[in-house]
Amino acid sequence: MAELDRIQLTGVGKRFATPGREIEALRPVDLTVRAEEFVALVGPSGCGKSTILNMIAGLLPPSSGTVRYDSAPVIGPNRQVGYMTQKDTLLPWRSAADNIRIALELKCRAVPRGEAAERVAQMIALVGLSGFEKHYPAELSGGMRKRVALARTLIYQPETLLMDEPFGALDAQLKLLLLDQLQTLTRQRRMTVLFVTHDLAEAITLADRVVVFSARPGRIRAVREIDLPRPRDVFTVRFTEPFAKLHAALWEELKDEVVKGTDV
Repeated sequence: MAELDRIQLTGVGKRFATPGREIEALRPVDLTVRAEEFVALVGPSGCGKSTILNMIAGLLPPSSGTVRYDSAPVIGPNRQVGYMTQKDTLLPWRSAADNIRIALELKCRAVPRGEAAERVAQMIALVGLSGFEKHYPAELSGGMRKRVALARTLIYQPETLLMDEPFGALDAQLKLLLLDQLQTLTRQRRMTVLFVTHDLAEAITLADRVVVFSARPGRIRAVREIDLPRPRDVFTVRFTEPFAKLHAALWEELKDEVVKGTDV
């Protein structure tokens, strides 16, 4: 694994002003993500996990501290990252292929028509959507829509992928298939990934490290190395003894925070 520090959060905190009071979403945290590392963030709702992704993407400024990407402060939109959110946000009037092509039509990333068509075709094959290029979002299953969203995020070849519970609404079997595909794609492309999830099993299955956050205001409660060998069989790894031990240790760190989170 590369040793370059891709993402650095130094004393990063976030407060939001609301009528009559200020809400502290995230207490100052320090976190470094190395290039080509897959890091999962887990914790109760409202603890600042998504806020961290938004600050790395340059969509929100920190209230304190500094967010750096490749050692440079993040000021404004970070074009080195791809961001996949909980909602697929597909345009209903565009086909699967046309939704994937959007990123290549933006002025800042525009590519010649022939090259764009070739890249779209490659991405459709890569995410297993061959034969569905002309289907509209309403004609696709939930899993297919997620594949379109993933392809759209990957097509402009970001070096880092930010993912905010991208597969949370899918059934267990389909989720495993997409986790397996995600693991393969990100490792083939040597991508850095920061992945927010509420699912401990999902985090352990995918990540090199799992970061556990406290209830709001969020702070880092624990960081656990996931020393399971790669490549991992996402369909069977959760039935192994090492996986069970990691799950038990992480749940021990998380369970009290989940209870606190319900009272926030």
